[in-house]
Amino acid sequence: MGEERYFRSEIALLNNSDATFKPPLSPLLIHIVPNGPIITSSEPQIPSQQNQHPKDAWLPITESRNGNAFFAAFHILNSNIGFQALMLPVAFVTLGWAWGTLCLSVAFVWQLYTIFLLVQLHESVPGIRHSRYLFLAMAAFGKRLGKVAALFPVMYLSGGTCVMLIITGGGTMKQLFNTLCDNHGEGTCNGHGLTGAEWFLVFTCVAILIAQLLPNLNSMATVSLVGAVTSITYCTLFWVLSVKKARPNNVSYASSLSTHHSTPLPNINDVLNAIGIIVLAFRGHNLLLEIQGTLPSNIYHSSKVAMRRSVTVSYALISMCVFPLAIAGFWAYGNQIDKGGLLTSLPQVHKMQITKFSMGAIYVLVIIHCLSSYQIYAMPVFDNLELRYTTIKNEKCSRLVRTCLRIFFGALTFFIAVTFPFLPSLAALIGGMTLVPVTYAYPCFMWLALKKPRKTSVVWCFNVALGSVGMLLSVLLVASAIRTLVVRGLPAKFFKP
Repeated sequence: MGEERYFRSEIALLNNSDATFKPPLSPLLIHIVPNGPIITSSEPQIPSQQNQHPKDAWLPITESRNGNAFFAAFHILNSNIGFQALMLPVAFVTLGWAWGTLCLSVAFVWQLYTIFLLVQLHESVPGIRHSRYLFLAMAAFGKRLGKVAALFPVMYLSGGTCVMLIITGGGTMKQLFNTLCDNHGEGTCNGHGLTGAEWFLVFTCVAILIAQLLPNLNSMATVSLVGAVTSITYCTLFWVLSVKKARPNNVSYASSLSTHHSTPLPNINDVLNAIGIIVLAFRGHNLLLEIQGTLPSNIYHSSKVAMRRSVTVSYALISMCVFPLAIAGFWAYGNQIDKGGLLTSLPQVHKMQITKFSMGAIYVLVIIHCLSSYQIYAMPVFDNLELRYTTIKNEKCSRLVRTCLRIFFGALTFFIAVTFPFLPSLAALIGGMTLVPVTYAYPCFMWLALKKPRKTSVVWCFNVALGSVGMLLSVLLVASAIRTLVVRGLPAKFFKP
């Protein structure tokens, strides 16, 4: 009787589940289908199977729910470890050893806490699985407010990250070509290389070709495994080679704040920029619910158990990459580190000490990881495009339609990358508006809205305080980024990658 009651309530609650929301690309006012189509059967339900709205099986995120804890760990590692972590030693130049390590530790624990909140909220109500971050925000904050708060951040963190990956991956392809062609610094075949835009096009074509082979998120477990292995490998190589080779001359570990300014405002701005580098090094919260959506669950076994195991293992590996990169990277270069982080400092400082093969291998690993990360960050956009199509046509996307949608997205991201090749210069500004709330603030408020703990309780006060500090941090980082752009200017070279 309990099983039947569960399944009846699950079918009833599907009217408010992911599948009956209008697509996120529709206008801000969202309508809930009051009596959405639900397939019922006279046959008894099997408790070990998960009852799912039929439209869920049409979309890339929820098309397959046969994943496991290993696949989820691969996805988390692929989406979380990235080239942003190579910038961490730059933050230590401003903060110094003690404050840099403290800020990095606080940011790591903070975002790990919000990740576990999201894991709990995925199945916060029996019978409903929130397999998309945007839909969880709408369920917690209300349809209109949730969409206003989360639509732009989530879309940018998917599509915008793909653009950044094109810029980074295409640029690394160019560096790889120049490294292989460079004959003792003579640059013998640089004149025969492709332009920056052409390298962007090569990267985008390869990325979209791979995307055509991946029908859904669960099917890209092998790609995520490759991305996870390559990212861990090149992160390890960066800090090991930096420590192994001789340090540059006149290395200093004194904080750059020791240079006195006439007013404290520049120092405050530098501190906020350094904190921004640290908090923006952690990403992937906008994909966590989607990854958990690939895991099976039923009335006896929740997906939360397997997901918690995946998060624990993957973040143990992430910590083994992030902390050595920051600490060893700062030890190796100190205040001599380039503003581009380890990705540019290593080849500049140790150009004559590192073999062409070693540097080329690192570039290959970075390129492979960028291609792998492109797939997982593009998947929510593919899901939204297909959701829009299935809502209009009321049918599953054919293979041709799916191919065309993905080619369209690839062409769009390529165009944006070529048009705005200076987008990495805006990472602090846009990241403060998008990644910081999604990662550090929204999960706390969504947990309060859906779990409804007793007001003034310790848990309630802690999450309110943490979420409020996250929103305040977002505002401060945006203000700091704007001031930095005003003071230093923006190298805006359109169509000149």
